[in-house]
Amino acid sequence: MNKPLVCVLLVLQLAGCASVRTLNAAKPGAPVVYAGARLDWYAIEGGCCPLDKFGAQAPDWPWVDLPASMLLDTLLLPLSLLTAAGVGFQARGGF
Repeated sequence: MNKPLVCVLLVLQLAGCASVRTLNAAKPGAPVVYAGARLDWYAIEGGCCPLDKFGAQAPDWPWVDLPASMLLDTLLLPLSLLTAAGVGFQARGGF
């Protein structure tokens, strides 16, 4: 494995990916489209209650996590849009 990839993976592990946190939260009424990036931005702006709004705790370093969350949210955008439109596809996951 090359060094840049290892560094990126370590940074993502330290930051705690907001996109993954919001996917696992599955809070009714929580934002779905670009939820991880929105959670990061909410934390950057000093939002008081991420658990109430997103169903997930914000990462410790949202500025570090924001680019990775934007990328993952963009990759998951088709599924997010379907979910926001109310199309149920019975996907299950989590830990």
